[in-house]
Amino acid sequence: MEMNKTVFITGLFLMTMILLGFSATGNWTQAQAGQNNNEVVNVYGPGGPLGPMEELAEQFKKETGINVNVIAGPEEKWIDQAKQDADIIYGGSEYMLRDFMLKHPGMINEKTRTELYPRAAGILVRKGNPKNIQSLEDLTKKGFRILDVNGAGQLGLWEDLAGRKGFISEIDRNIAVSVKTSAEAIDLWKESSKYDAWITYESWHYRLSDVTELVQLPDEDKLYRGTPISITSKTNNKKEAKQFISYLKSDASHQVFQKWGWK
Repeated sequence: MEMNKTVFITGLFLMTMILLGFSATGNWTQAQAGQNNNEVVNVYGPGGPLGPMEELAEQFKKETGINVNVIAGPEEKWIDQAKQDADIIYGGSEYMLRDFMLKHPGMINEKTRTELYPRAAGILVRKGNPKNIQSLEDLTKKGFRILDVNGAGQLGLWEDLAGRKGFISEIDRNIAVSVKTSAEAIDLWKESSKYDAWITYESWHYRLSDVTELVQLPDEDKLYRGTPISITSKTNNKKEAKQFISYLKSDASHQVFQKWGWK
């Protein structure tokens, strides 16, 4: 009788330990999965590509469980934080990312630098196109006021377009104001209707469709610039960062970029 009691207690003890072990293992696995799902890939860059970047970051999270945090806008607003936690940096043009690399040597792992998709330049005009602007040549006429972004991936953009047609001096004469960033240009465009046109990327129309119309240039006159992206040198999430960039280069992601005005 005493022997049976001892065996019963021993068995009960072992069963309890096994159950506790499974429970502990289950809790660890759950916590580990939660930790993996809470990984955050921090992506920094200019505001131009923000639309497709944000949309694809959200899709990527749904498909993989990996969070992607996209921080976009003028560089001076995010560079200090990016130096601390950036996993990926992208540019609004190839020269723009090159310029970033020169200003912040060692921050980008140059071996990971790759190109996403090109986007074309076009002309943004007021809603309804009240000045009936149909071509670059129209902007050479007296009386037009052009908004210019002398930076932010658009440095020299209008000059390259105008130079092909021999319109440099005429376009230059009609530039009413030049600013450094697209954010400044957007504020000016929204604040005052005195600006008739903005020579920029077609993609900006899709971000500003409520206040702009897009005048596309003929295919033979189109000018394209790239959208480079790179992993940083100090990232702690290299595997996840590579995974996100590979996702951006998929056919499905390309279609999203095309929807936002990329080629």
